[in-house]
Amino acid sequence: MTIPQNPTRAEIGARGEQLAVEHLEALGMHVLARNWRCRYGELDIIATDPSGRMVVFVEVKTRTGDGFGGLPEAVTADKVRRIRRLASLWLMQQEKRWPALRLDVIGVRLQPQKTEIRHLKGVG
Repeated sequence: MTIPQNPTRAEIGARGEQLAVEHLEALGMHVLARNWRCRYGELDIIATDPSGRMVVFVEVKTRTGDGFGGLPEAVTADKVRRIRRLASLWLMQQEKRWPALRLDVIGVRLQPQKTEIRHLKGVG
């Protein structure tokens, strides 16, 4: 997936999420769902760790520069609470139960020369 010359926010976000999925899969994680939605919001990526014993809820933040701050500033306490609420709603719909849960944030910085991926594990 390439990005057009003047990409929309949706195109930038889609590219960032695809790169995040590729990153997770390279770590041996298995993606269960992408862009899971309910009336309260959306979870970007839901995956399991390589052992399959932990479910990981991943928020993806894609940037083309530093204009909106870094990765830690992108995920506020309110955002973490919202993701937790969405995660619990997703979990209630599942037949399988996991002994462990984790919330991760992946920051993707798209730049012409190189793309940077930063993975923060166990946020909030």
